[in-house]
This record gives sequence, C-alpha cells and structure tokens, in this order.
Amino acid sequence: MDLLPHVLDSALLASAPDFAQSFGSGGAGAYATAFVYGVLVDLTPCVFPLIPITVAVFGAKGVSRARALLLATAYVLGMATLYTSLGVVVALTGNAFGAWLANPWVVVPIALLLVALAASMFGAFDLQLPTSMQNRLNAVGGAGPMGAFLMGLVSGFISAPCTGPVLLSLLAMIAKAAAEGGGIFYGGSLLFTYALGMGTLFFAVALGASLFRPGAWMEYVKSFFGVLLIVMALWFLRPLSSSLENFILDPSWGFWVAVTAVLIGVGLGAIHLSFHGPTGERFRKALAVGLTVFGTLVAVNNLVYVPPANWHQVTTVAQLEAEITAAEAEGKPLLIDFAATWCNPCKEMELSTFHHETVEPLLSTRFHLVKIDVTEGTDEHGTMQDAFASATLPSVLVYPSSASLSQHLSALREGKLMPQAAAHFHEVVEAEEFLEAIEPIE
Repeated sequence: MDLLPHVLDSALLASAPDFAQSFGSGGAGAYATAFVYGVLVDLTPCVFPLIPITVAVFGAKGVSRARALLLATAYVLGMATLYTSLGVVVALTGNAFGAWLANPWVVVPIALLLVALAASMFGAFDLQLPTSMQNRLNAVGGAGPMGAFLMGLVSGFISAPCTGPVLLSLLAMIAKAAAEGGGIFYGGSLLFTYALGMGTLFFAVALGASLFRPGAWMEYVKSFFGVLLIVMALWFLRPLSSSLENFILDPSWGFWVAVTAVLIGVGLGAIHLSFHGPTGERFRKALAVGLTVFGTLVAVNNLVYVPPANWHQVTTVAQLEAEITAAEAEGKPLLIDFAATWCNPCKEMELSTFHHETVEPLLSTRFHLVKIDVTEGTDEHGTMQDAFASATLPSVLVYPSSASLSQHLSALREGKLMPQAAAHFHEVVEAEEFLEAIEPIE
C-alpha cells in the first residue's frame, strides 16, 4: 500500500507538463489523459465500493457473458450520454471565451472555483445533491438494458462528491480549448472518452473480475486530484501575470530541480497524509502539497519556456508604423505575428516552429520580426487585426522587402485592409513547411 503514493506521483509527473497543452491540442494525449482520469475516478470512495452493487442491481451478475456485456454497455452508454452532452454544451458556449481569458474578472473566479474543488478533494466539504433528489435518482433504473442505461445516465449526479470536481475541471479545460479553436466534436468526444474510462471497472466486474479491497488508498486518489486542480488553477492564472508565467529556474537544470521538489513533496505526504489528522500531520500535508504544486508549476514553466529572441513588441498602431518604416530602412522582409497569452496554438507556433533549429537562424538574420500581443483586446488591437485580416489567432504574415507598406499607413490607421502578404498562416505549421514558404521571400 505504501507504493501507491509513488505510483500516483509518477502519473502526476507524466501528465502535468503537457496537461494544459494536451487538452488544447485535441491530440491523442488529451484523450489518453481523459481516459486515465475516468479510471482514477472509479478508484475514489464515492464510486469504487458501489461498483459491485451497481452491477448487481442492473442484473449483470450470474448471467451469461454476452448478457453481462450488454448490460454493462448500456450502463456505460448512459454515463457517456450524460458526459458527452455536457461536453457539447460547454464547447458550444466556449467559443467566445478566448478574449475573456485575459480578464481577471473571468479568470480569477475560475481559479478560485478550481481551488475550492481541490479543497473538496482534500475532504474540506462534499458536493452533494439534496437528500430528496438523491433518493429519487437512486430509484431510477433497475434490471435490464433500459434500467442499466438510466442508472448510468444519473450516476454522475449520485457520485458527485468525488466525480464533480474532476468533471468540472474537464469542462473548464474544454471551454478553454473551444476558445482556442477546439470544436463541438472535441468537447463531446473528450468526455465520451472520460466516460469510457469510468466504465472500465464496471465492464470488468460485469465480466466476472474481482476488485481489490477498498481502503485508505482511495483517499490518496482524491488527494492526487486535489493537487492537480490547484496546478490547473495556477495555469489559468498564468496569462494574468508575467511573473507567474515566466517564473523558471536555469533552463539547464531547473526542470530536474522542480521534479525533485515534486518527489520530496509527495514523500512528505502530499498524497498519503490527511488534513483530518493531528495538527502536525495537517501542517506537514499543507507543506507537502505546496511543495508539490510549486515543483509541478516550475517544471511546466521550464518545459514550455521559450528563449528570448529579437522580436519587436508592438501594442499600438504608432509602434507598428515605426516597425514597418524600420523594416523598409533595413531592406528586410517583415514578419508580423499576432498572438495572445490565452492562445495555445500561438505559443505552440513560437515554440515548435519559430524556435526550431532550422528556422530561427533564418528569422533572426534575414527578417524584421514584429509580435503584436492582442491579449487586452484594445481598440487599437482591433484596428491592426482588421487591417491585416487577423481577427482569428494564430495569424502570421510575411511581407517581402519590396511590399512598400509605408505607403499604406493611412489605411492602417483606419483599419482598412492592407496589401496581401506573400505568406499568411492561420494555423500551426511544421518547421519544414514554414521554412519552405518563407525562404524564397526577400
């Protein structure tokens, strides 16, 4: 049993660095993470002890394997219907969320909610429906495929004390991803995958597997999610604070120091100690959680850190005019990158493409580089975005040295459409493709 905290720590280390980016990207990492979270939720006190009982109620015990599989499938599809619907709704409403992610009045409440959810995972309180509603939900369903489906449909509400915080955190990440280009399919399919993860043990029990005994280890799983929720809260706050976003240790060794801090924090009791113990244990738990969260955040920052480059930062139309004039005076092609702190694809473009070993030398020597940060969404930002057809992010434009943009500065001030760029990228492109497109531009 003492090995479980270390196993959970390995899972934390594996998922934390790519957590936010994996959910934003919609790649295999996002779905694998959601599936694992579903399995881990099954191992919490609100779900695990009830799995054999639930399987027996919908009639999957003492029947043929085919019948058991049918009933378990109906139950899991009920769960999937609930969670997929929530994912679709949040994806639909999250499209306008992007610009808000730099607004403290939006981000701070989200972060506080995630911290409150973390507190619930540490045992500060339980998220529960009123007793009368719980009694009604417990009476829903029964034996047979339709009964199993209905039981699965309401199961998320019944197990809310443990599943609620994890579900709400996933919904927050789906809303963030929707703001950065994630579609309805992404939101729905991600939570469908989460439901499949939750259904794993139900399938296993229905087909005759025996579960290991409940115990204190179930609280360890809740503590793991508590730590993860605090890390997520800080990740949401990063766009509001350059100090938080750019806080790293020396890139040559900082990541490994951060990992060491996480290991020490887990060893001190971030996972296996309780806030319900004696005063000394509670203090040690708080210290361990703080150290684990600190180490995880620093590790993430060190992994996504991008070394400074010779970009000219622009926030106003007058500054952009000056950079256009400077590029022409230098006789260099002009590259304009519209970005925002909430735009994960923008950061991915900068990290994986602009700073690629084959691209960066060319950019730094041959091009005049301009970065326009539109995080705050001012009127001048809107004017510049209108002029360069860059309302959606990412947006990277490359003009040849002969473009003579200085002749169109009056149009720029009015937000009228500027001349067409030699290359315009509206999505993340690989370094090779980007290099092939810009290399001929002089």
